[in-house]
Amino acid sequence: MSLPPLVEPAAELTVDEVRRYSRHIIIPEVGMIGQKRMKNARVLCIGAGGLGSPSLMYLAAAGIGTIGIVEYDEVDESNLQRQIIHGQSDIGRPKAESARDSVREINPHVNVIVHNTMLDSSNALEIFADYDLILDGTDNFATRYLVNDAAVLLGKPYVWGSIYRFEGQASVFWDEYGPNYRDLYPEPPPPGMVPSCAEGGVLGVLCASIASIMTTEAIKLVTGIGEPLIGRLMVYDALEMSYRTLKIRKDPAGEPITELIDYEAFCGAVSDEATAAVKDSTISVVQLAQMLDARERGDDSFFLVDVREPNEWDISRIPGSELIPKGEFISGDALSKLPQDKPTVLYCKVGNRSAEVLALVKAAGFSDAVHVGGGVSAWVNQIDPSQPSY
Repeated sequence: MSLPPLVEPAAELTVDEVRRYSRHIIIPEVGMIGQKRMKNARVLCIGAGGLGSPSLMYLAAAGIGTIGIVEYDEVDESNLQRQIIHGQSDIGRPKAESARDSVREINPHVNVIVHNTMLDSSNALEIFADYDLILDGTDNFATRYLVNDAAVLLGKPYVWGSIYRFEGQASVFWDEYGPNYRDLYPEPPPPGMVPSCAEGGVLGVLCASIASIMTTEAIKLVTGIGEPLIGRLMVYDALEMSYRTLKIRKDPAGEPITELIDYEAFCGAVSDEATAAVKDSTISVVQLAQMLDARERGDDSFFLVDVREPNEWDISRIPGSELIPKGEFISGDALSKLPQDKPTVLYCKVGNRSAEVLALVKAAGFSDAVHVGGGVSAWVNQIDPSQPSY
């Protein structure tokens, strides 16, 4: 489905701009008029992380005149494996500012607007209103539903991408012309069911593959060339080096979007069962360190379990723990490994997975089980900084 150009052309390009964008201008489908449309375009990128980094760099190089960046996080060393807009010297800096500086270095003709804030229901409509197109590079369901609903309410196109390990997806949602994100995912997955990249990992270069699709779609929408991915889902498998396209249709039973809601509550960080289980059953890493000191003196009064995956265990761990991944608790195989004569202490990376496992363990009759708030990340930060964080 071809669509009219999203943006009217700018009045002119300078001589410097013509030189810079000449390889675009000599493409018949783009030409001078298409490049002028890009100069006049205002694109908002949500996130300056794995998908946002290459997207921002190529939007800038392409000559998108105004680029907004919504990002509130800071650059961490673990980001540099894939978030190529940042460098070693940017560690500890706000990602939005680091990304802004890189964009300006790539193309000084671009106007960069920084929104160094957390996107939520109170500010999304106001921020989105000034842009022609929204490009979402986030990695959590709550923000995706928020971005989608705000884009629907404002009648704006929403370019979306998702990555995990070796697989990626991309599409364009525009309620006026086709499905929106809720037609693809009417309901969020159960809490804890879909691990994040921080939990499951992602091949760094996969980010560039999916982001290049997203940026291509943004340029097509701005200039009105080609057929955008509206009503289609592009699925990429890096291990097989395969692309396939699935059709997406509007859900005739879908509820109309009339307002923004509490998306954290809608998606849920952890299940209701896990929330109930951790109440009065959470210990801190400081308490755990004291318990381990007592164990060193012969007080073997608890069983410490790491519910992460083996590859995570290889990076860092709490001493004296045994690895029993969450999947074994879900299947029930792990229950026979838990002692009956002393309490079980569970931990994961930050506490979400161990909370879910705690609910399962308590339901199985281990009422004295507890989990460690903050997980191994808190342990490394507060107790043993010699181990790497991730």
